[in-house]
Amino acid sequence: MKQRIAVLGSTGSVGVNTLDVIARHRDRFEVFALSAATQVDLMLQQCAKFKPSFAVMAAEGPGRELAYKVQAGGLATQVLWGQGALEEIAAHESVDTVMAAIVGAAGLASCLAAARAGKRLLLANKEALVVGGELFLDAVRGSGAKLLPIDSEHSAIFQSLPEDPATWDARVEKIILTASGGPFRTREPHTLRGVTPEEACAHPNWVMGRKISVDSATMMNKALEVIEARFLFGLAPQRLEVVIHPQSVIHSMVQYRDASVVAQLGTPDMRVPIAYGLAWPDRVASGAQALDFHTLADMSFESIDSRGHRERFPGLTLAWDVLAAPPGTTAVLNAANEVAVAAFLERQIRFDQIHQVNVATLEAVTASKPESLEDLLGLDARSREAAGRAISRLGA
Repeated sequence: MKQRIAVLGSTGSVGVNTLDVIARHRDRFEVFALSAATQVDLMLQQCAKFKPSFAVMAAEGPGRELAYKVQAGGLATQVLWGQGALEEIAAHESVDTVMAAIVGAAGLASCLAAARAGKRLLLANKEALVVGGELFLDAVRGSGAKLLPIDSEHSAIFQSLPEDPATWDARVEKIILTASGGPFRTREPHTLRGVTPEEACAHPNWVMGRKISVDSATMMNKALEVIEARFLFGLAPQRLEVVIHPQSVIHSMVQYRDASVVAQLGTPDMRVPIAYGLAWPDRVASGAQALDFHTLADMSFESIDSRGHRERFPGLTLAWDVLAAPPGTTAVLNAANEVAVAAFLERQIRFDQIHQVNVATLEAVTASKPESLEDLLGLDARSREAAGRAISRLGA
C-alpha cells in the first residue's frame, strides 16, 4: 500500500526536493496534499504532475488565483487557503506522512496538528522544536506520532545513534554537529558590517532559501540546530558540540562513551535525508550523487574557538544561553532572528546588526513556560514587536 504524503511548503527548496524523491518512487509514495505560500504557478505545475487531492495556499488571494487556474486546467485538485485549511490537511485521516517544510514559526501550528493526529512527521521545520519545545514533544508523545528529523545534521545524528532511544543517555558521550562555516568562514570579522544580502545568500555548498542562507552566514542556523538537537535527542546542552567542517561531507557525528565516533557521510544534497525520512526504516534511491572516495578532497575541521570564529559568529553561543534560560526563551530568540533577517534582506539593517537585534530582544522579553499554542503565539508576537523596536532604534 502506498504511503500517502502531505508536503507542507512544497514550493520551497525542501518541498521541491521531496517531490523529486517521490517522483522516483511512485510505487511507494502518493501525494495527497500540497501547500505553499504565494507561488501559484509552481503550485499549479506540481498539482498537474502529482494530482493531489488538496492544494492549500496561505492566503485567500493566491488561493483564489490557484483555484481558477486549477479549474481552467481541468484538474480535480480541491483548492483551500488559510491557516485552518493547513492544519486540516496536516491532520487529515487519509494522510500517513507529513513533510513539514514551511519555513519559520509560520509552520508551528500545522506541525502541532500533525503531531496531535499521530502522523509520521518528517521535520524539516526546525522552528517547531525551537519554538514549540516541550509543548510540541508532549503532543508527539501523547499521540504516538513518529518524529523523523530531515535537517541534514539531525538526520545524520539519528542515523548514527543506537536504535533504542532509551540507551542514548547511557551510551553516548556527546553529539557533534558539523557546520560548513558558510560564505564568510575566512572573512575578517570587522568587514562583515558591509556584507550585502546577495553575498550572504551565496552559500558555498548548499542551495537553500534566502532566510536559511542568511542564517548559515551568521551561523544562527547552527544555534537553532543545537536547540533542536537538545529537544530531539534529550542530551544536556553541555553534551552538544559544534565543529566547523568546510567540505560538508560529514553531516554530523556521535561520540560514544568508549571514545569511538560514528559519523554519517554523503554529498551535500537534501534528497539524501529526505529519502531516508520517507522510506525509514528502509532505504531507497535518493537521486543524489554518491561520494567518490577516489576524488574526495581532504577533509578539514576547525574549532569554534579558533581563527576568530567566536567574533565572526557571535550568535552561535546564544543557543546555550537560551537553553539555560526559562522555558520559552528559545522561542524569543527564533522570533527575533526571523525579524532581524527579514530586515537585513530588505536592507533596513546591516549584516552585523542581526546579532544586535537578537540580543536586544532577549534582554527585552521575559519568557515563561508556554502551556498552549496560544501562549506560544503570544510570546512570538511580543518578541517580534520587541525586535521591531530594536530595529527602529538602530535606524534612528
